[in-house]
Order: sequence, then C-alpha cells, then structure tokens
Amino acid sequence: MGLGTTCIRGGYAPGNGEPRQIPIIQSTTFRYETSEDMGKLFDLEAEGYFYSRLQNPTCDYVAAKIAELEGGTAAMLTSSGQAANFFAVFNIATAGDHVVASNSIYGGTYNLFAVTMAKMGIEFTFVSPDCTPAELDAAFQPNTKAVFGETIANPALTVLDIEKFAGAAHAHGVPLIVDNTFPTPINCRPFEWGADIVTHSTTKYMEGHSAALGGCVVDSGKFDWMAHAEKFPGLCAPDDSYHGITYAERFGREGAFITKATAQLMRDFGCVESPQNAYLLNLGLESLHVRVKRHCENAQAIAEHLEAHPSVAWVEYPGLPSNRYHELAQKYMPGGTCGVVSFGVKGGREAAEKFMKGLKVAHIATHVADAATCCLHPASSTHRQMNDEELAAAGVPADMVRFSCGLEDASDLIADIDQALA
Repeated sequence: MGLGTTCIRGGYAPGNGEPRQIPIIQSTTFRYETSEDMGKLFDLEAEGYFYSRLQNPTCDYVAAKIAELEGGTAAMLTSSGQAANFFAVFNIATAGDHVVASNSIYGGTYNLFAVTMAKMGIEFTFVSPDCTPAELDAAFQPNTKAVFGETIANPALTVLDIEKFAGAAHAHGVPLIVDNTFPTPINCRPFEWGADIVTHSTTKYMEGHSAALGGCVVDSGKFDWMAHAEKFPGLCAPDDSYHGITYAERFGREGAFITKATAQLMRDFGCVESPQNAYLLNLGLESLHVRVKRHCENAQAIAEHLEAHPSVAWVEYPGLPSNRYHELAQKYMPGGTCGVVSFGVKGGREAAEKFMKGLKVAHIATHVADAATCCLHPASSTHRQMNDEELAAAGVPADMVRFSCGLEDASDLIADIDQALA
C-alpha cells in the first residue's frame, strides 16, 4: 500500500460487522479463565494482554500502523517523545556505556542525555551534524553502544546526513537511532538510508491537533544484535528479570528490541500511552499525508517571503535553495521537509519581542507541528535563563523566532507576519 492508504488502513483491519474505527480498550486489566493461561503470557509463549502498563490493544493497533508507515517490523507507543528517546537509548545502553549523538537536537533531548542519563552512568559525546567522517569516527569509544540524531533538528533545522552517520555506526557495530518527528515518514523514511531505530514525538505532526501527548519507538528489524552479542548483553544474554529469556534468540532481529523494551522497560518505568490518547493519535494519522503536504507548502511560501523581507536578518529553512542543508534535504526529503521556519528579526532581542507582541493570527505557544500556527521567541521563553552569548553558543540567538506554520491560508499567515514586523 502507498503511504496515504497506510495512514488510513494500516495497523487495524476490521472484520465483518466490526467497528471501522479502532476500539478504545479503556481497561487496566484483562481477565483469564486459568492461571496457566495468564502464565503463558508472562513467559512470552502466547500473545495477549494482562495489564495495560505493559501493552494495550488500542495502543498496539496504532503502533502497528506507525511501524508500517516507517517500514519497520515492530513498534511501541510511549507517553511522550521524551520517553520514546529514553527507551530507545536505555534499551541498549546502561551504566558504564557510551553514546555518540549529534549536538543539533531538541533541547529537551540534549538535557535528557547530557544531564539526566549522565547521572545514570551513561556518557554522551556530542558531535556536529556537519562533522567530517574522520571527526565522527574519532568520537567512538570501545564502550559505544549507539549513535543518535534528528532528521531535522528542532529548532535549528539542521538536516542529518543519515548515510554518513549510519555508515559510522555500522562500522563500529552499533545501531543508528534517528528521531524522525519533523519530517514524519511521509517526507522521510530513515530505514531506507541505513537507520536502525526510529523515534517520534507523536504529539507533533502525527497527532497534529494539540490534543494528545505521545511518542513511538520503531525497530527496522535489520540490525543483527547477535553478530555483536558482546556489545548488547541485554538483548543477547539471558534476562534474569524475565525468566532467563534471551530476546535476540527468541524473537530474532525483527522483534527482539521492541519485546525487550516492552517486557523490561515499560514494565519497570510505566511510560505508557493511554488508550484514549492512542485513539486521538490514530485520528491524526488518518490525515497525516494530507496535512504534512499543506504544512510544507505554507512553510515554503513563508520562508521565501521572509528571505526577501527587509526587516528579517536571516532565515533557516531546508526548502530554500540558499539554505546550507538544501542539497541534503533534496536527497533525503525530495517531497518536502517540515512546516517549521526559524528566522531572525533585525534589531535583535528587543525587536523580536516586539514582533511577538504584534502577532494576531499565530499562537504564542511552546509547541510546533500543530494544525494551528504556533510561534515562539526562545530567548524570552524556553531559553530565558541564558544571556545573549550563551544563546548564540547554543545555536539559539537572541533574535531567533521559531514559526511553526499551521494549516491556515498562507496569505493570512504572511499578512500577520508583515503587520507584526511593521
């Protein structure tokens, strides 16, 4: 099936007389006739459900759809994109291990890695997405377990050279994990370029309407864990916390990663997506292929308008021919990139703050990838603890405005920008 058909039909196929929409199984618990029946589930010898902290049918229908969209073999929903990135890394890296990551990633993910997971004993080396192959190779250590990057970084809008990072990861016997939130599988399918694990904040374009938080982890089913068994004992050696199961042997390349993440991490952390939120996410997925196209059309029109505007100092958008990442974007995302445009207002911080006060159509919100246009001045909100020098060093200059183009008429958004700049 094509991606548009999969958005509507993937993951769930109702039988004769069954509901067209996925059912919301709003239950914490599932009943069984005998303890033996339930025991088979705990031993992973039978399929089914016993407690929604681990798995729920509604969530699994939607996870299966996202796996189909990405071209993966298995997926799991999480309570947020942050939880998805944490699970994807922590499933294979533990205390004493090391991970290589792009330094151009969402600030919340950077903090998760550099601060919180560092306290758990996992070391991260951050490299520029523009690094040379030699510089990337030098970042690896004997205890490196994964490489991480974002297809399009939030809010810097850098584009990851997936093949370069995948090649380096595989040369060192580790998987590449890619956060594909901004392009979505409609515009980019990282597995086709060598990535092994994909994550999403489904809160963004996938759900698309500011209604439900969520995340997703998708496995390509291609990485050979047993070929590097010494690096990944959690997958390739018996799990004493789960009946001595060796996930890579029992479930193979296609299912080991997600089964371990579910049976071990979701069991212990409980970062589960609610069935109601999964249902809302599925409603968003049904129109994803239509909405993403409109988001990108609006962003392209606005980026071109801003680039020619006398009150704008600079514009970052990979769809512009003048953009330093345009060639990479054409390679990996020839059908479009995303709906987010970053730009600087001439006059610095003070001018950017005045611009924000003048907006009438765009919402001022710490959100992106919504049906409604959202706008943010990081220096006076999410990054307000930093001075101008620290902001510049972090790649978020004081004059930066992040403009997430919604589904409104582009002419109305342009008029709103023009009157606010004026």
